[in-house]
Amino acid sequence: MSTLKKCFTLGLAGLLSAWAVGCSKHGSDVKLVKAGTLTTCTNLPHAPFEFERDRTIVGFDVDLVDLMAKKLGVKRTFVDTSFENLKTGALLESGQCDLVAGSLTITEERRKNVDFSEPYFEAHQVLVVKRGSGITDLASLKASGKPIGAQANTIGEDFIKGKGFQPISFESTEAVLLALRSGRVDAIIEDQPAIQNWMKESAHSNFQIAAQLESGEKIGFAVKKGNGKLLAVINDVVAQARADGTYEQLRGKWFGQSLGAVPAPANPQ
Repeated sequence: MSTLKKCFTLGLAGLLSAWAVGCSKHGSDVKLVKAGTLTTCTNLPHAPFEFERDRTIVGFDVDLVDLMAKKLGVKRTFVDTSFENLKTGALLESGQCDLVAGSLTITEERRKNVDFSEPYFEAHQVLVVKRGSGITDLASLKASGKPIGAQANTIGEDFIKGKGFQPISFESTEAVLLALRSGRVDAIIEDQPAIQNWMKESAHSNFQIAAQLESGEKIGFAVKKGNGKLLAVINDVVAQARADGTYEQLRGKWFGQSLGAVPAPANPQ
């Protein structure tokens, strides 16, 4: 059965949604590193974007990737790797992943290694401390001489270094948070959405956001440089999710408030 006939037949039967493979402008000719599977690199955990729950990877990014896989008519799988591999695109170049979904901030430096989708989320960095620490901003932290922690190779680490600090670097968000809880550091810098999610837990009620730092990060999905066909599918999926309300539903599901959205681009490429 031809792709056109298949789309027509299944559409009449009501068995295939608008996300379907072959019915999209780009989906039918996207080449994947593993046939029949959309393979996504990520760095776990980074709730609520991507993390494990009951041995299943879930999150805001995961739900968007599921829509991409559905549009392509394939399964999806995730590869957990270091954040360094995400920002350098190493596993994309080596053919181990099709895309990166890891709360990856779009920067000109990273554009040298990967091609980014249109931004689908906006976030800021926050300074997090223990209640009663006396630290209320970066100035009071600097005056105290107390150590600050950050995840290695992230915008947060770069941001705090740019403010004259020498943070203790950790491999993952989870390790950064553990360092704060254990008292190894007195403050950390992290993505605002991740921290707001973390602070929902009663076990973390003894910590607070001391300051929001206006870093203005725009987050995107990334693909191997030159993979325009997959990039077009990603952009189409996000645009359609915005248009039909799916994006807002997912944002409410994972963040519970109007946090981090950026308007659809006026002139999408």
